[in-house]
Parts: sequence; structure tokens; C-alpha cells
Amino acid sequence: MSNPSPIKVFITGAANGLAEVREGLADHPEVELVGTAADPAKAGGKLAESAAQVILHGTTATDHVPTAEIEAIRAVTAAPIVLVTTASAHHILSEALQAGIFDVVLLPQLTDSVVFTIKKANSLAAGRSGGAPGKVSQHVEGKVVTVFAPKGGAGKTVLASNLAVVFARKHERRTLLLDLDLQFGDAAIMMGIEPEKTIYDLVMARRELDPDALAGYVTAHQSGVHVLPAPLRPEDAELVTEERLGHLFAVAKESYDVVVVDTPPFFHGPVLSTLDRTDQLLLVASLDVPAIKNIKLTLQTLDLLHYPKERRHLLLNRTGSKVGLRPGEVERALDMKVEFEVPSERDVPVSINRGVPIALANPRAGVVKSLGDIADKLVPMRTAATDDKKKSKRLGR
Repeated sequence: MSNPSPIKVFITGAANGLAEVREGLADHPEVELVGTAADPAKAGGKLAESAAQVILHGTTATDHVPTAEIEAIRAVTAAPIVLVTTASAHHILSEALQAGIFDVVLLPQLTDSVVFTIKKANSLAAGRSGGAPGKVSQHVEGKVVTVFAPKGGAGKTVLASNLAVVFARKHERRTLLLDLDLQFGDAAIMMGIEPEKTIYDLVMARRELDPDALAGYVTAHQSGVHVLPAPLRPEDAELVTEERLGHLFAVAKESYDVVVVDTPPFFHGPVLSTLDRTDQLLLVASLDVPAIKNIKLTLQTLDLLHYPKERRHLLLNRTGSKVGLRPGEVERALDMKVEFEVPSERDVPVSINRGVPIALANPRAGVVKSLGDIADKLVPMRTAATDDKKKSKRLGR
């Protein structure tokens, strides 16, 4: 398979260390420098003709975003802007995000870290179907709830599949369960289905993806949940590109009220692309020291990615067992509140082996009650009038 084309980057402005960034990017195989300009206001034509996919803009300002320079860039290109500065992170980052700037890179920085941010910016832009430059499109309907656990065996897939059932059955929401554990996903097994098509078939199709096309790739479960499973073969995982995922999320939000995403226990391109589109992130941990350690590392990574803290929710799974570790100790170790606790339940392993989600097999179970509370908190119920108005917009629904 051929390597993806380098991302076209245009560098504007000035900052201490920006020359070193430019030199590093000039030799990087994943980036193509298509131009530089100290003053973007005087380089409008050059910038517009460059077909740049990402703009790196350097600034010497220490406490504010250079609004005039940003507006000059946006006048000629819709490419996402990454601000490069040596300023302190907190104040300028907050202002930059409010101004629709994709991210802020604090210098000095390793070239690979800068490229990582460039790839994220390009991936997010590829998933947009329009809207103002530098801002996510306002035509957003469904909510994306991503379930992530940085350690295997935490019960992530069980929680994701049953949470989807709760949204569909209790909340009566149109719900998609999307399995992005692309190499070893088990969502189909958890739901007891044998799908004819997977996300692999979707990404390999030549047909343009729209709500009607998406309906042809999902498998309907008896609970009402629609499932888009992971590829059947691990080697097919690499074919699910970030660009294709961006388009999938855009279409899924038009078709569904809630998209529940199951993920692998590590960060990679598809997971980062998913985080960019996630409204609520459910972090799953079990009551053991290795799991808590990995959650702590995850939180540090999310901080580096500037992922909003208000969207993060910590869930402790299989609580109630006497294992020598209490929720309060977890909170102190992570400096984060435990928002949700899901108790141990003997019926859960039975439901897994039978391929029937416990939320369907035993709706009165303690696990299901906890998941109902979680669903209520993550995506609050709307009024009937709101739902009727939303449904009337859907094509053929």
C-alpha cells in the first residue's frame, strides 16, 4: 500500500525557535513546506495559491492572540491554524481556542511533536463538511460518547455495548455502536450478531457515504442498536484511515442521536481522530494499581492534547469487591473525581458467553441501573418537541 501524501504546510509569522521548526519540517517525510511569509497580510496571493492544508503561525505575543494576523490568514484560506509561540500556555491557549485556532505549540518542541499536531489538525479538517474556517461545523446533531480504557480487561467493550442498549431501549434514541478496536474488536460478539458487513467494507466501498449508504453497512440488533463492527481480519485495520473516519462521524451524527464508540487500549491515529469528534469521553478503570497507573498516563496525554477536562468522566468498573483499593484512594492518586461506579455482577460473564447484553437480558440488574444513570448524565434526555423537530430533518426517516 502506498504511503499517504505529505501534508502541505505554510509557515507565517515569527517566533523564537520558529526557524528551527522550519528546518526540521523541511526534512520530514510526512510534511511538505509550500511556503513561508513573515507577514501574512502581505502574502495573501502566495498563501492562497499554495493549497496549504495546515498553517503554522508564529507569534511573539506573550498574553494574547494576534487577531489581525489570524484574520489576514483566514481571509485567503480555510486551512486550520496552529499557533506557535514561546508564551505561557494557559492564558493564550484559552483565548486561541475561543478564536477557533486549532492548537497552540509551545517552543522549543521536538519536530515529531510538531508533526503530530499538524497531522491532528489536518485530520480534523478532513472530517469537516463546511462551516467557518478554524471552527467545527455548527450542523451537529448526534452526540459521540467514546469509551476508552488504557488497560485490557477493564470491561470496556461490555460497558460500551450495554450503554448503547440503554440509550436505544431506555432513552429510545437512535443509537450506533461503532467498534474502533480495529484489530481485535469484540462488539459483535458482545451483541451476539454475525454481521455481513464491517467498517472494512464501508471504507473500501467506492460509493459516496451518506445516511442511506451508511444504513447498508450496519447490522440491526434486537435491542434497536445499530452496530458497525470492526474488521474481521487484523491486517485490514490499517485501511481504516483517519480521513475516512472523519467522514463517517459526520454522516453518523446526521443519522443517529447517539454514537457509542468502543476503542483499543492505546492511542493511535483513529483514536486521536475520534477524540477530536467526541462529546463525552468515558475513561474506564478497574480497582487495581496497574489500571490506575495507566489512567494517570492517559490523563497526562489528554492534557498534552488539550482535550477539555469537562468532557472527561472517570468510571470505576466492578466496584464492591474487597481488593484493598478504595475509590477515594483512586481519586487522590489521579486528582480526579470518580463520577461513576459500576458494581460487580455475576450475570455479566454469563451474558457475555450467551451473546446477550445484560441490559437486554436483565434490565433490573445493578449494572444496568448504573449504566442508566451514566446515560442520563452523558446525554441528557431532550423534550419530545426537540426530537420531533430533529427527526423531521432526517432523509427517509
